[in-house]
Amino acid sequence: MVRVMGIGGVAPQQEGLFGDAGSGDVPEPVLMALHAEYYELIWRGLKRHEFRRRFLEGRSTRWFVYLNAPVSRLAAVIDLGPAVVDAPQQIAAIAEQARTGNGASVLEYVQDLERAFAIPILHVAEYPGLSAAELRDELGAFHPPQGYVRLNQHPRLLAICEKVSAETPIRRMSVHHR
Repeated sequence: MVRVMGIGGVAPQQEGLFGDAGSGDVPEPVLMALHAEYYELIWRGLKRHEFRRRFLEGRSTRWFVYLNAPVSRLAAVIDLGPAVVDAPQQIAAIAEQARTGNGASVLEYVQDLERAFAIPILHVAEYPGLSAAELRDELGAFHPPQGYVRLNQHPRLLAICEKVSAETPIRRMSVHHR
């Protein structure tokens, strides 16, 4: 189930495992790239997890989304819950449950690993953002990440990401998991 909210909408706080509103966990900011086709699947309610070969364990994250070429733009923030870490077959089963036929491609992506990551997407906010050229102007150099970048280790880049997310969102959405 996906609920899209308008510009003035407020995303509800994530419920904890026992019904409490949050756990006091401060999400770690990361920068990761994403292809526009997968980003659009999120907005259509067809992608509720991000699947990765490696990722942070045991904590929620705040994903600053850089959309790969041809978009080439820092454009969104996605709040992620703690990753499900399991055998590739189990991670592929999560993908298949969410979208019929997706399990096979996820399994192909992670099958050579002992364990893989299914990271629940909780909230999405899209912003006007910054183009790759604008990011280079701000930073002097910018290369889209291949995996993920822990932004606490890159204060200038984190400051730019936070500046983007301080703007008024173009659209936002909460993703509900069954």
